[in-house]
Amino acid sequence: MAANSSSTGSKPSGSTGGKPSGISAEQVVATFQRMRQEQRGMASKSAELEMDINEHSLVIDTLREVDPSRKCFRLVGGVLVERTVKEVLPALETNKEQITKLMDTINTRMQTKGRELTEYRERYNIRLMGEGEGEAQGPSAGSSRDSEGGGSKGGAGVLVS
Repeated sequence: MAANSSSTGSKPSGSTGGKPSGISAEQVVATFQRMRQEQRGMASKSAELEMDINEHSLVIDTLREVDPSRKCFRLVGGVLVERTVKEVLPALETNKEQITKLMDTINTRMQTKGRELTEYRERYNIRLMGEGEGEAQGPSAGSSRDSEGGGSKGGAGVLVS
């Protein structure tokens, strides 16, 4: 989808489907690698946010068990600030909710990028290193690949190198 919107300015709208004639093999590979790198960056950010959510949950669970008037310290923009549990707890819960929403957005984008990658691979018949070996080994190789990718159909657009 994004490839169509970016290419509409440089190509006439009548050229649909198939390989564009002006793109060299190096450009195809470079674009594919860039798209994969973007997806990896999203996966990395998602994992980082998931760790932040786990840390927030741990702190929230701990603070719920203490006296609300108890002193606590919070790092805000690199500065350690003294507050009470009563003041900090709602802010932590709000931050956790915002991080969760952001992580959901990133995961949605990552799935979309995975679908774009799959379409791009199919359009230009791109094969990853070692991919042909797995297909030659028979159905057992395919089932082990599915179990590694979470067992979803088609790998859910996630590429494994």
